[in-house]
Amino acid sequence: MKHIKILLLVIVATFFSFSCEKDGGDSALVLEAGAVANFTKDANADQIFDLTKVLNGTPLNMSFNASVSQGLPASADIIATYATLAGPVYNSTLFSNVTLPGDFSLSTNDIYAAFTELNNIDDFQLGDVLTISTRFTMPDGRVLSLLNNDGTDNTGTTLSNSKLVTIKISYPVSCPTMLEGNYISTVISSNLPIPGNFRSPQPVTITQPAAGTYNLSDGTADIFGPDFPIGLEFTDVCGVITVTEKSLSFPGQVDFAQGPGTNLDPDTGIITLDLTYTATSCCGLAGIQFTLELKPN
Repeated sequence: MKHIKILLLVIVATFFSFSCEKDGGDSALVLEAGAVANFTKDANADQIFDLTKVLNGTPLNMSFNASVSQGLPASADIIATYATLAGPVYNSTLFSNVTLPGDFSLSTNDIYAAFTELNNIDDFQLGDVLTISTRFTMPDGRVLSLLNNDGTDNTGTTLSNSKLVTIKISYPVSCPTMLEGNYISTVISSNLPIPGNFRSPQPVTITQPAAGTYNLSDGTADIFGPDFPIGLEFTDVCGVITVTEKSLSFPGQVDFAQGPGTNLDPDTGIITLDLTYTATSCCGLAGIQFTLELKPN
């Protein structure tokens, strides 16, 4: 209960710090007129950069729709980055001077043609990510790229985290994965006494909002008390689990560091998450270590 009271105080303080950033008038910020894109993947096409298909010689079909959700650009380009797990990031203009809204499609050969650095199957590695967005030219000549050369968003967090528009889409080089479902979460170890600090076991749910990306309904084992779950995000790249540092519910206040015990058992489907709350986590959480075993129902 102590943890939940402290967390609520942090949330209230954060809310007021943003609410009071005004200059004496009715508006807090002056925004430069620009343009915002919105992307939608074709539900019937590939949702990931399916390495299994590539290795088998089956053509990829990455189809999507791009539109302008805000602004009046003079022209638009569809741009992309290909970020390798090894580190280098490649850039390309996929389609120039396009009319939006429009439907677009990419095959394996299109990727070879778009990126001079990618020449054969061996250049595609697990963990690489193809990211697609737009570059707008405005009537006054300004060029607004929504994607940086390193693949990160060239926008503020409001747009990056918006539920109303999708300013970029990503195709991780991965294998088809299906971990969504109902699980029983059990704390199998911790540097705290498990009774009295965690609810173990407890039922949890894993959903898949995007290909290879999963949301765990509660990644805390109920450390904040009954009925106060905090979501955790992780990715699965062909059986390799990677936990996202920031929690889904309170990013920056409740965050996770992944330990070496994190893994997926391909035979049983059991997911093990070795977690430690980061040093910047609030509410007395910093440094608490615990290991969750997620057993599918």
